[in-house]
Amino acid sequence: MFFQKGKQPSGTWGVILNATTIGLQLVTATFIGLATGYFLDKWLGTKPWLTLVMLILGVVAGFKSVYEEVKRIQEYERKDSGQHSGKD
Repeated sequence: MFFQKGKQPSGTWGVILNATTIGLQLVTATFIGLATGYFLDKWLGTKPWLTLVMLILGVVAGFKSVYEEVKRIQEYERKDSGQHSGKD
């Protein structure tokens, strides 16, 4: 509705949306890992080991997601600057 399919938002709003998305991905993955570890520890009685392991896995997954998002944004920017300069 707000964005055309296959296009990235551009300008100041595009930068704000991309930064928000990156932050949310990191926080969400970390929280999911922490919550999963906490409930597994509570269920299995292994405090605090599964919480720590799942927290670390959540942080790693969050950074991997951020890395992939940044690569995607850079690829889009590279293609976009190539279109504006007349290169393919």
